[in-house]
Amino acid sequence: MPDRSTIVRTVLTLMGFAMPIALIAACGTANSQVTPSASVSTLMPGWEQKFELDWQVNTELGGTQRIRGYLVSHYGRSAYEARVLVRTVDVSGAVVGRRIVWVPGGVPGFGRSYFDVPHLSSADHYLVSVWDYSLGKEPSR
Repeated sequence: MPDRSTIVRTVLTLMGFAMPIALIAACGTANSQVTPSASVSTLMPGWEQKFELDWQVNTELGGTQRIRGYLVSHYGRSAYEARVLVRTVDVSGAVVGRRIVWVPGGVPGFGRSYFDVPHLSSADHYLVSVWDYSLGKEPSR
């Protein structure tokens, strides 16, 4: 049977391994539930350096609004799983609605891809931003 000091050393060693693992797991999930708000418009700060949004609002039958546009890449790597955020803003400037939509197929490097956001409520104006994306591999040389 091991003596008391051996047991204490074993427990402390195991805790030394367990604590960093628990901390890493906690940090990895801390931001997984970020949602858009009046102050959070993207998960990708600086997206404007790689992309441009070109969009317009049209009225649909029934009076709802539809945003159609393009996510344009000024960057040499493809963006996969790209999403845009549309915020509906009232006359006072308050954000009264939010919707995140996928850009189908992502965006090729130095290319553009179409996106469509139907059935939006009428608003004073809309704000559209890149919510998030994943970049592909470096371009071939």
